[in-house]
Amino acid sequence: MRIVFFGTPQFAVPSLEAVSREHDVVLVVAQPDRRAGRGLKLQRPAVVEKAEELGLPFHQPLKVRDEAFLQSIADLRPDAGVVVAYGRILPTGLLEIPRLGFLNVHASILPKYRGAAPMQRAVEAGEPMTGVTIMRVEEELDSGPVYAIDKVPIGPDERLPSLSARLAEVGADALLRVLANPGTPTPQDHSRATHAPKVEKQEGRITFDEPVAAIYNKFRAFDPWPGVFFESGGETIKIVEMRSGAGAGPGPGPGPGRDILAIDDGVTVATRDGAVRLLELQRSGKPRASAGDIARGLGWRAGAPIP
Repeated sequence: MRIVFFGTPQFAVPSLEAVSREHDVVLVVAQPDRRAGRGLKLQRPAVVEKAEELGLPFHQPLKVRDEAFLQSIADLRPDAGVVVAYGRILPTGLLEIPRLGFLNVHASILPKYRGAAPMQRAVEAGEPMTGVTIMRVEEELDSGPVYAIDKVPIGPDERLPSLSARLAEVGADALLRVLANPGTPTPQDHSRATHAPKVEKQEGRITFDEPVAAIYNKFRAFDPWPGVFFESGGETIKIVEMRSGAGAGPGPGPGPGRDILAIDDGVTVATRDGAVRLLELQRSGKPRASAGDIARGLGWRAGAPIP
């Protein structure tokens, strides 16, 4: 089949590779280059890098509703479209161009976790299971009928990068399966829909009077961005490595939380219902270091609250 492929980040790369092996990818569409990192250098999307490596034509339009862009897609006479984490809602005028419509690889078990951050929200909620849904794209966000769902367990200590990599591969396999034999899709039960809004930077801020699970799940879900961080002496401290549960150390201290239970190579801190073990921290503008070294440098003391 002749396929137009819409995708932007690394998550979409396995699907692009898979589709290009089995079908004729007539165009790859990704978002424009963005400035990122400390130097704010322009960075090309992972999908563009892969398209160039595979020798596939690509385009990075500023607007997908532009009439000239829509006509360029129509001129390609695609049989089907594929969209994987493109990052923008596709207009009806675009969705109607391919003969078979557009298929989407969505990283949740729809109708649960519709939206921009399904993987992050599943890990943040402590879900033991997630998956990949292949659905037909409709203009309303993640609401189209479903062709296939492949379920994937989430490890109790698994962080977002590992889960994302696994789901990307599962999604690529499921996409090829559906393209080969789509069958009739099943409508979603919209009454059971939940939403996964975009993660905002301030959501990484924690306090130690939260439950252990809430702190640890945010740490796993918001890796690498925005990370989790807390305040000490007016300074923002990022948690680079931590443990929870049985590996964290003793139970809660005498206060309502934020009590330092032990300082050695790491720091054990009481929470609302247990303790967390901080292993590596990072002060603003400084390199990561052992939590114990940073705690002593900030004047923390065992048996006292975090200042």
